[in-house]
Amino acid sequence: MQKKELFANEEDEPKLLLTIILIQLVAMVGAILMSRLAKRIGSWWVLTIAVIIWIFICIAGFNVQTQLQFYFLAALVGLVMGGIQSMSRSTYSKLLPATKDTTSFFSFYDVTEKIAIVIGIFTFAYIEEQTENIRNSIIALGSFFVVALLALLYARNAVTQRLKEIEKRD
Repeated sequence: MQKKELFANEEDEPKLLLTIILIQLVAMVGAILMSRLAKRIGSWWVLTIAVIIWIFICIAGFNVQTQLQFYFLAALVGLVMGGIQSMSRSTYSKLLPATKDTTSFFSFYDVTEKIAIVIGIFTFAYIEEQTENIRNSIIALGSFFVVALLALLYARNAVTQRLKEIEKRD
C-alpha cells in the first residue's frame, strides 16, 4: 500500500518549517482572542468551544487533500492551541484553593500534561503503525477530544459555581 503524502519531497521541508512558524505566531493571537472572549462569556465556555473546535480540526484533518487546506488547518490549530493552553492554565489557577504554595498544584498540572502528551503521541504512532494510515491516527486523537468535551460537560456546574464564588470574593 502506497501512502499519498502532502509533503512527500525533500524540497517540501521548508514548507513544513513555515507551518511550524505559522502555528506559533497564530497561537499568540489565539491566546489573546480567547482571553478576551473569556471575559465576555466565561472561561468554561471558552474551553468548551475550543475543545469542540479541536474535534472539528481532527475531522477536517482526516479530509485534508491539498497543501493549502493543510496551511489553513495549521493556522486554525495554532489559534486554538494558543488559546486553550492559556485558558486551561488560567482557569486551573482560579480553581486552586487559597494557598501560598501553588507550586505543588502546578507541578501536578505539568505532570498530567506530560502524561497526556505521551499517551497522545503513543496512540498516534501506534495507530499509524498498525493501520499504515495517518488519517486513522487523527480520528483517534479526535476521540480524546470527545472524552475531554464529555468531562467538561460533566464538570460544568461545579466549575462555573467555583468561578462565580471566586469572582464574588475578588
